Amino acid sequence: MARSATKAKPTSEKKPIERVEHEGLLDVRNLTTYFKLGVGDVKAVQDVSFTLQRGESLGLAGESGCGKTTAALSLLKLLPENGRIVSGDILFDGRNLAKRTEYGMSKIRWKEISIIFQGAMNALNPVKETGKQVAEPIQLHEGLSEKQAMVRVRELYDLVGINPKRVMDFPHQLSGGMRQRAMIAMSLACNPKLVIGDEPTTALDVMVQAQILELIARLRKELDLSFILISHDLSVMAETCDKGVVMYAGEVVESGTTTDIFNHATHPYTRQLIKAFPNIHEKREMVSSIKGDPPNLISPPAGCAFCPRCDERIASCETEHPGLTEVERGHFVRCVHAKARTMDGFVPGDEAAPDQEGV
Repeated sequence: MARSATKAKPTSEKKPIERVEHEGLLDVRNLTTYFKLGVGDVKAVQDVSFTLQRGESLGLAGESGCGKTTAALSLLKLLPENGRIVSGDILFDGRNLAKRTEYGMSKIRWKEISIIFQGAMNALNPVKETGKQVAEPIQLHEGLSEKQAMVRVRELYDLVGINPKRVMDFPHQLSGGMRQRAMIAMSLACNPKLVIGDEPTTALDVMVQAQILELIARLRKELDLSFILISHDLSVMAETCDKGVVMYAGEVVESGTTTDIFNHATHPYTRQLIKAFPNIHEKREMVSSIKGDPPNLISPPAGCAFCPRCDERIASCETEHPGLTEVERGHFVRCVHAKARTMDGFVPGDEAAPDQEGV
């Protein structure tokens, strides 16, 4: 007698990704990233948090080695093999990118978050036409043929100020500024919600830097882009960003609006960074430099990381690791002196501070 029992068919339906409620388009919470070396872990990014609203621009600034590029590459999970996200959340448009697989991230990169890499000559393939390189993410994410994608590439070249006839030029046939424009075109290829610029004006002369910054500002306005700028140049951050995050030794030492940071700089490191750039409106004098070297991030200091280089250090700075203090609404500083420098009349957490009444 034949058996009539039927087996249940396995379902192939995928469970929808559960959306996460969070502030803004991007909400980075307590991000910590390490690099593994033979002698120990390099604590490149420690407990970094910031938010970015739709259409807003944010600058990550600091000296080389402060962790700003590592923080940005962690958002896209583009870390080298020895790098890993130890803890924290990267909440982007309702999803936690810190928990996504490599396959899941491949659907995000270029399509929703793109990056303008530092040094276009190194980022572009030297033996492939630039236009075809810009077309690659379009073909991958939009499912278009190369011919169809090249139509979009010509439109992008025109948008960023390159003659569309030059789509078949190799990288060495373009000037430094034009290569950077090609990288910007690639970052816009799939209409992303967020663009990250990793030192987009590095190695360019002053005039071309100004043109690239003007181009980025125009595209942000026309396309309603959210933008993260990575730079060691605070003047560039002031020119292009709504908010700023100053990093030192892998940590956020000061954050707030660019107006707050430049007009009410509170952390000694931020103030010295500002002094390191010439001010055309003040007395002509040689700019100052920050003495000493950044700490070893394999074994960072127990207290304030900036203590050995700080002219305002006190005894407790060597042993006490300060947290972030809100010195005025939305303006946070990591310094033992911060509480004494809070703006007159402002109480952290008090929404009715006297200086904000009627706003």
